[in-house]
Amino acid sequence: MSASVEGESGRGLSREGTEKDTSFSLLVEAYLNRISRLGNYSPNTVRGYATDLDAFCRWARRSGVEPLDITHAQLRSYLAYLVSARYGSSTINRHLSAIRGLYAWLLREGHTKKDAAAALASPRRPKSLPHALTDEEVSDLLDDCDEDTPVGLRDRSVLELMYATGARISEVSGLDVRDIDFSQGQAKLFGKGSKERIVPVYAVALDKIKAYLQLGRPVLSTSGADEAALFLSTRGRRMSADALRTMFERHALRAGLGPHVTPHSMRHTFATELLSGGADLRSVQELLGHADLSTTQIYTHLSVERLKDAARQAHPRGGEGD
Repeated sequence: MSASVEGESGRGLSREGTEKDTSFSLLVEAYLNRISRLGNYSPNTVRGYATDLDAFCRWARRSGVEPLDITHAQLRSYLAYLVSARYGSSTINRHLSAIRGLYAWLLREGHTKKDAAAALASPRRPKSLPHALTDEEVSDLLDDCDEDTPVGLRDRSVLELMYATGARISEVSGLDVRDIDFSQGQAKLFGKGSKERIVPVYAVALDKIKAYLQLGRPVLSTSGADEAALFLSTRGRRMSADALRTMFERHALRAGLGPHVTPHSMRHTFATELLSGGADLRSVQELLGHADLSTTQIYTHLSVERLKDAARQAHPRGGEGD
């Protein structure tokens, strides 16, 4: 490897082996020098690619694979090797990015007749489980609102509605006064693609919204105010999703909740509590407005974990082994 790339990576590609090994190593070196000169990659990325491609070359030599004639199946074998070596998905994806970039360049430069890496799929990153609030965290969040003020009444009704319906923050922003049906105890939400759904709203949340409409909203409704919007800013305008998000984060911070608590946490909590209470997955899917049932299934893990926690706390021997 040339001085420029070797100085950045701290190691060169192995020059041992056959002339073919040496020839391919020189091509790898040329590729690394090229991306280093172009400046499209950070020095750290170039160093990482140098290490990854060195590992690839050593694997190819051990496996008797000719890199310039490598097949898609052989590259899949290399991917399987990385997985078996317990590399993390982000590290494997970086390896694959280095290999894809190299083979695309080799094809453009005429060093190979096909790009076997073009269709190589990256491993999916495992979905992290969303955070669901505890009952105490929900109470702390709701109680942070000062209901002696119009803004506090508004904020409490927003948070209660989110907790009661699992609504997205954008759906809350889009609510009009007429979308709350007090007689039927329900709200009309407009989700992604303006898809309409009706969701039930429990009595406490309805009472908070009613108090806001009677005592809070008239104060916020100034001259030229948005007459249709349910939730108004201090200027009498419809509260945007960003404004609602800022409001939520302010209350979460004051309630002593961590940065992991976001408006979407209320949605996660809503779904988790329904499933923990015995609701079927299809019903929860409809209430959340998910187009695909698989999107809803992630919450089953949360509800199971919550049940495990409850069992550990309630069972006389649940705490043993901790």
